[in-house]
Amino acid sequence: MAAAVKDKSKVKLVPLGDRLVVQREASEERTAGGILLPDSAKDKPTRGVIIATGDGRVLDNGTRAPLQVKAGDKVLFTSYAGEQIDVDGEEYLLMNESEVLAVLG
Repeated sequence: MAAAVKDKSKVKLVPLGDRLVVQREASEERTAGGILLPDSAKDKPTRGVIIATGDGRVLDNGTRAPLQVKAGDKVLFTSYAGEQIDVDGEEYLLMNESEVLAVLG
C-alpha cells in the first residue's frame, strides 16, 4: 500500500509503481575552511530521506516486486536523479527506485 506525503495544508502526494518521493538534505552553508557559500555556488545535495513509496514494480507475470527501500530511509543518489517537484513551497524529488545508489545506515 502506498504511503502519502502529508503537508501542513493536507496536500497528498502518492507515488505510483516503483517511484519514490524524496526530500533532499539541506545544502552546506559553509565550506570545511569556514567560507560562507552563496546559493549559486552550492552543489545540489545527493542525500535525502524517503518520504513516500509506491507499491512496487509490476513484473511480467503480473505480480508486484516489493521495493528494497521504505519511507524514512536515508538514501544516496546522483545530483541529477529524479524530477524536482514543488508542493506548497516544499521541494521534493520524484524518482525511480533504480536511481537510488545506496541506503545510508
